[in-house]
Amino acid sequence: MRVKICGLRSRAEVRAAAEAGASYVGLVFFPPSPRNMTIPDARWTLEDVPEGIARVALTVDADDETLDAIVGLERFDLLQLHGAETPERVAQVKSRYGLPVMKALGIAEPRHLGVIDSYAAVADQLLIDARPPRDATLPGGNGLAFDWRLIAGQDWDVPWMLAGGLTPENVGEAIRLTGARQVDVSSGVEERPGKKDLARMAAFVRAAHAAAVADA
Repeated sequence: MRVKICGLRSRAEVRAAAEAGASYVGLVFFPPSPRNMTIPDARWTLEDVPEGIARVALTVDADDETLDAIVGLERFDLLQLHGAETPERVAQVKSRYGLPVMKALGIAEPRHLGVIDSYAAVADQLLIDARPPRDATLPGGNGLAFDWRLIAGQDWDVPWMLAGGLTPENVGEAIRLTGARQVDVSSGVEERPGKKDLARMAAFVRAAHAAAVADA
């Protein structure tokens, strides 16, 4: 079981995520988000990440200039594209930067599953998230879940991660229903938007690993 904690905004939060047992730590580069990280601040925020933990940069429909600046920090191991990027754009980003790319895809109904294969053909990983409401200002981190039964038994050609409304209280059930071996959390371990609760981060990681052991 591999856990990603996203939307971290300080060295203390990154350190706590690592100590809790997270496999990925994620920073958000999207100004409308309460979890937004500026590019200059990202350099020192990630200074203490231990070996073996993947550092993820989340962007939303970012242009090449923005991605150039983020990748130029030489701090990231994985780029997460969380906007309306096409499969062609995913392939272009992979080719331009030489870093693995995770593409986030929003799910609410069975018909939304149809596009996943086209992204699996070009992305290194998939993040299966809840589809945001029409009036949402953020593409993720809204604390919304989808019907996990929609992807029960699904298998794609690349690793995938489950996201969307996960909390320490429900991640076990989500793993049981979907068979996920990677999970992502952001708002579900916060005191308030943009401020992580360190105890809830640790509880989330424990619950995810306990569920994986029980499922096995």
